[in-house]
Amino acid sequence: MPYDKGLDVETFKEVKEFNETRITIGVFSYNGGNKKLQLTRENLDQTGEWRFTKLGRMTKDEAKEIIPIMGRAIENM
Repeated sequence: MPYDKGLDVETFKEVKEFNETRITIGVFSYNGGNKKLQLTRENLDQTGEWRFTKLGRMTKDEAKEIIPIMGRAIENM
């Protein structure tokens, strides 16, 4: 069964921007399933558009900002 965006329910979303990158913290439930925490990173490209990339590693400053947001997200799970 292919992925259907209409079945993906978002119950929490917060975006934190850092210079030329931003990290999105979200809580999603697909097709009535368990709520799951999702972290994504987007970087600004040369044309000023946001492009998805692997989250990979975070700097200390990013982690300090993201961890409290993750706590709020977990409260919504």
